[in-house]
Amino acid sequence: MVELTEGGPVAHRAYPCEQCGATVEFSAGTGTLTCPYCGHTQQVAAVVREVREHDFAALAARTRPVAPATQDYRCGTCGAVTTSDHLSQKCGFCGSPMVAEVEGLGLVEPEAVLPFEVDRDAMQGALRTWVRSRWFAPSALKKVVSAEQAHGVYLPHWTFDARTRSDYTGQRGEHYWVTETYTTTDSEGRSQTQTRQVQKTRWYPAAGTVARDFDDVLVAGTGRVMPEHLARLSPWPLGQARPYQPDYLAGYETLRYDVEPEAGLEVAKGEMAPVIENDCERDIGGDVQRVHQVHTSYSAVTYKLLLLPVWIATYLYAGKPFQVLVNARTAEVVGQRPWSAWKITLTVLAALLLVGAVVWAVVAAQDGGAAVSTAASLGGPGVRESLGAWTGPGR
Repeated sequence: MVELTEGGPVAHRAYPCEQCGATVEFSAGTGTLTCPYCGHTQQVAAVVREVREHDFAALAARTRPVAPATQDYRCGTCGAVTTSDHLSQKCGFCGSPMVAEVEGLGLVEPEAVLPFEVDRDAMQGALRTWVRSRWFAPSALKKVVSAEQAHGVYLPHWTFDARTRSDYTGQRGEHYWVTETYTTTDSEGRSQTQTRQVQKTRWYPAAGTVARDFDDVLVAGTGRVMPEHLARLSPWPLGQARPYQPDYLAGYETLRYDVEPEAGLEVAKGEMAPVIENDCERDIGGDVQRVHQVHTSYSAVTYKLLLLPVWIATYLYAGKPFQVLVNARTAEVVGQRPWSAWKITLTVLAALLLVGAVVWAVVAAQDGGAAVSTAASLGGPGVRESLGAWTGPGR
């Protein structure tokens, strides 16, 4: 449906339940749209096409209109207007799902989506396991498991394919061994001449060309989530991605990309660089290698915008927010955790007490043995016999 608002026409989809008229949402793990009220399920609309790669050169040559920073949604259920920079979200008043039509917003349209597979119960189970494995975490961390504010979000990512050809210069190192003579001085001050084998390396100039095809180099399309956390959510089953269908977004938030495809390609080239350098080292051969310069040309560069599913849970501890992410396909959990100072202190004190007890026991045993030995040596046969009986079995 199309609603006219102050910011211009905004198109978004409505998702009425075919049975009771309420709104349906995409149900993780089922692949269907489910009504949270009557339980009726509806099939996701079929898309008769394959996931496609798009020519990057054509994108770069095309003038794209500047996308508005936000757009207004008018809820088709309650009529409330919500201003947002998301591609999908729930109405802040009645909770109905709203999914924007990307066409006309001046944005690159999503090509594929990896639908949610891990539902809320499974997400909480993964969080529970993660919390239990956090040593020295405060008890407040347990609240993240039952946090109702945990929400499902599709995060935009770019994937890039490229055919690369790299010319390099460097050096090839080949090891050889030489016998070295050296002099040592023994404990009596006498000099001794000895020999040893020492490894040396001869370096030879090297140059050549290597080629490699890259497929689906993944680059985060948003800066709202810490890059190191996103990287640790990998690997993603990208082969299971499906052609983009707005129905998959119903009931979830979807962030718009804020990393443009041109900037994303530069990040992807940075990901390709160490792989290419390893190819150069293998091509150089020898025992060790040095790569001085690499010049890479890229051809047949293609891209697509892909939406990946993540559960995001946030919690406060000591006035500071912490964020935990769950891969909604593999249930992998990554995130920030606070440290409990008092738990660490108690553990350190317990360790010190344990060490002290062990030292005391060793010293006491040594002192007791020394006392028995001294008494026996001073006391003659009668004393020794008495001591022997006192320290005998069962005492």
